[in-house]
Amino acid sequence: MEYKLETSPPAQVDSGLLVLGVFQDQTVADAIKDVQAGFSEQFLQKVIQFAQEENFKASSSEMLVLPTYGELPSKKLVLAGLGKSGDYSVQQARKLAGNIARRFCLNGKTEKVCFFVPNKDKDESLAQALVEGAILGSYSFNKYRSGKDDKKESNLQEIAVGGLKLQAADFDKACKQGEAIAESVNYARQLIAEPANYLTPSRLAEEARTRGQELGLTVEILEQPQIEKLGMGSFLGVARGAKELPHLIVMRYKHDQAKKTVALVGKGITFDSGGLSLKTAQSMEHMKYDMSGAACVIASALALAKLKPKVNLLVVVGATENMPGGQALHPGDVVTAMNGKTIEVNNTDAEGRLVLADALCYALQEGADEVVDVATLTGACVTALGRAAAGIMGNSQEFIDALIARGAEAGEKFWQLPMYDEYKESLKSDIADLKNAGSRGEAGTSCAAMFLKEFVDARPWVHMDVAGPSWLDKDKDELNKGGTAFGVRTLCYYVLNSKN
Repeated sequence: MEYKLETSPPAQVDSGLLVLGVFQDQTVADAIKDVQAGFSEQFLQKVIQFAQEENFKASSSEMLVLPTYGELPSKKLVLAGLGKSGDYSVQQARKLAGNIARRFCLNGKTEKVCFFVPNKDKDESLAQALVEGAILGSYSFNKYRSGKDDKKESNLQEIAVGGLKLQAADFDKACKQGEAIAESVNYARQLIAEPANYLTPSRLAEEARTRGQELGLTVEILEQPQIEKLGMGSFLGVARGAKELPHLIVMRYKHDQAKKTVALVGKGITFDSGGLSLKTAQSMEHMKYDMSGAACVIASALALAKLKPKVNLLVVVGATENMPGGQALHPGDVVTAMNGKTIEVNNTDAEGRLVLADALCYALQEGADEVVDVATLTGACVTALGRAAAGIMGNSQEFIDALIARGAEAGEKFWQLPMYDEYKESLKSDIADLKNAGSRGEAGTSCAAMFLKEFVDARPWVHMDVAGPSWLDKDKDELNKGGTAFGVRTLCYYVLNSKN
């Protein structure tokens, strides 16, 4: 992808698509005047008249496409609605770029797009958001499509941004950062899109090893005997019912000037049948996406390896399937986690927290200063928050607040849920230290977080339940139908801005 800091006025830009942002509370004429477009009076009147005839209101995501009548070097002009100016942020620009790329570049002929949109933040943030949105909107997964007409390919080759007061070096840095993050999001989407008969735990481990080593990461894959030696009985209990062997994926990035280590822990259930607590057929349909947390943390490590923050990074993924094989966990079985705590398994479909328990213990044992875990953990979180936001909880309000803030910058929403001591009551077991599932139908997401809290110490820890926003049934703004890789942008933004 090529990036261009456009210094010419819109009337002189030679691009396949010229995009001008318009607020809902301004006229088209004022919007064109604000960017000092340089349109001839004749062309300006044509644009204004066309917008009036088409009843263009400039509401969020509304687009009006006009021919340039040979009066501009650019082939088409798009008036892009940005909604009310008071509600505007770089997230609107990111959404706009995603919609533009999907509509005009994905199986379209447009190769070059130039954006002139308002900015209420740093110019670097706007440039990065536009690049992210365009690359995210260009995503497609064609691996299993055999017909040429069924395949979607992006033709986007150049993104230009005008109206910025930036040095070329700062513009390039912002674009490259946006590119690294967005490409990693798309890589995570590809992992999630793969069917479970292809992306097995061993293939997920090999993907992490191959991609990680290419970027200079240290990657270690622990096999079952090593996992047993570590005492990860909780993780191994989940793996018992599957023919596929479990793998513990460990990735490390180190910086010479780093003074702290951030651990990213991901749930890597490559297919979740529910085990002997079997899911319904409908609930099982998309359960290849139950490794979204793993895809998120692996992809985040790849992006950060390119961007080289002054922070050490540790990624831990417990990869397995949750299947009802002959050796599968029975409801009522007891397993022992790496930290010595015993767990009565009263629901084998609450398996993600069993895997995360041992992965969290391992991350802390390896010296992490702060830990974030990412998991499609509970259906209760989808019920509570829908697909719009992820649940977030933890033992450090400062850490939680920082991740929520970075998520807002990155275009990912979180809502904090409580972790009251009362929820721990439902995890009490008559025969073990605790049960893996609390009261059915009551505060399921918070109870799951309270369970995980048993496997972390006083070091800052945050749990992200991304079950809702990690999957979409239709395209939406910069996100495409299917797995979204929610969390990659937030984690990258957080680590890149983390204080050493």
